[in-house]
Amino acid sequence: MNTLIAIPSEQPGGMQAAVAAHFGHCELYTLVQIENEQIAAIDTIPNIPHQQGGCMAPVQYLADKGVRMLIAGGMGLRPLQGFRQVGIDVFFGNGAADVQTAVDALIAGRLQRFNPDQTCGGHHQSNDRCRQG
Repeated sequence: MNTLIAIPSEQPGGMQAAVAAHFGHCELYTLVQIENEQIAAIDTIPNIPHQQGGCMAPVQYLADKGVRMLIAGGMGLRPLQGFRQVGIDVFFGNGAADVQTAVDALIAGRLQRFNPDQTCGGHHQSNDRCRQG
């Protein structure tokens, strides 16, 4: 696996940061470069507001940064479809306490691909999975 992974994170980001509950509402993303199943580099980038293109703005933003995988605990159907369109594989990381745990689980093959049944119903519904997002 040689790829760039994005993980929605709480401040201040990095490997010990908590994984944010919902990809589009996080303050920042921790970017982890994986080479030969090892962590090669770690960086953080701020999220961008939805107002700059709705739910698809963060999707394109991450694609433009070279991200090829995303680990998320929650997201809507529209961004999930958008990630698929731009070639970013999305994995369901619900339950990972921190970025390190999520990345380790991905490298070990323990995370499932995010599927439409796991998406939030929208920002105005009270889906428990995304209530915090």
